[in-house]
Amino acid sequence: MQLILNCWRFFLFFWWASILGMTAADLPTWTWTGETMGSRYRVTVVAPPDSAELRARLEREVEQRLQEINRQMSHYLPDSELSRFNRAPEGEAVRVSAELATVTRFALEMSRRSGGAFDPTLAPLINLWGFGEQGPVLAPPSEEAVQKARERVGWQAIEVTPQNELRKRKAGVSLNLSALAKGYAVDEMWRVLQRHQLTNVYVSIAGEIRVAGHNARGGPWRIGISAPLELWREKDPLAAAVGLRDMAISTSGDYQKFFHDAQGRRLAHILDPRTGRPVQHQLGSVTVVAPEGMQADALSTTLFVLGPEEGLKFVEGWTNAAALFIVREKEGEVFRLIPSSRWARFTGWQAPGN
Repeated sequence: MQLILNCWRFFLFFWWASILGMTAADLPTWTWTGETMGSRYRVTVVAPPDSAELRARLEREVEQRLQEINRQMSHYLPDSELSRFNRAPEGEAVRVSAELATVTRFALEMSRRSGGAFDPTLAPLINLWGFGEQGPVLAPPSEEAVQKARERVGWQAIEVTPQNELRKRKAGVSLNLSALAKGYAVDEMWRVLQRHQLTNVYVSIAGEIRVAGHNARGGPWRIGISAPLELWREKDPLAAAVGLRDMAISTSGDYQKFFHDAQGRRLAHILDPRTGRPVQHQLGSVTVVAPEGMQADALSTTLFVLGPEEGLKFVEGWTNAAALFIVREKEGEVFRLIPSSRWARFTGWQAPGN
């Protein structure tokens, strides 16, 4: 099913007001926020025990777990496990934590299944295009520079051994797990709460979200999906809203981190590993729901690279996941919403007016 949304200002404003305007809560909650991985995280627990001691313990344990994941997987921290591997020479086996090995294995499996549309070794290209730790660039790189950077890219050059060792088969190759590390961290936040038998929870890092049980009203957690407007702002209207229980959700799009070249083309931070360049198609965003945050995070990036046609075929091969593709039409003021076959079943989503 494909749905065309015209006059989006009316439809989206109505959804924003009707869905997010309901703030009253029937059940008590704990909510706290913090900073991690360059983004803000949030935790909400519904109907918690009457224990200030438990709340303080949870806040401490969540913060400690996030710090540990940063020490394992950050490509910004020079002393992280990931940075240590990236500095290692070709062929040297680097022993890493089971967590980093697990995330790397999943990244390589996504790369294999997608035919290289997902690639965790894109750091040279990410930096070249101005979306990495070196900051923005004044102009797009030359074709020669792109091809030179691609010589240091290739997921096939990374090996993970059964002993949790990482090895690179090509000099200069490095890992960047930013396309799934936040999703993994959300899963770990969720696990901290689950270990304390808290079953009605919401955890997020930026746009990576995982929920369990019910919200403060006793119903499914309501998650809004932004419209990929040309000049997007955080409080802009929504394109859709979904109800989730015991699922994770992630959105990838081109409407937050981008610049325009001399021809006026939008060059966003999601690169196609197969070309070494920012994705160029009419897909504004894709949202994925899946059982775990790491899977949703990696899938949303992969599907955005593949585009609506290839992406729709690819996500149908994941029987526990579903996606909503939002395609721009007519200079970005009309959107075509394309759900995968399981989207409505997993999210309870209905088109406006239904």
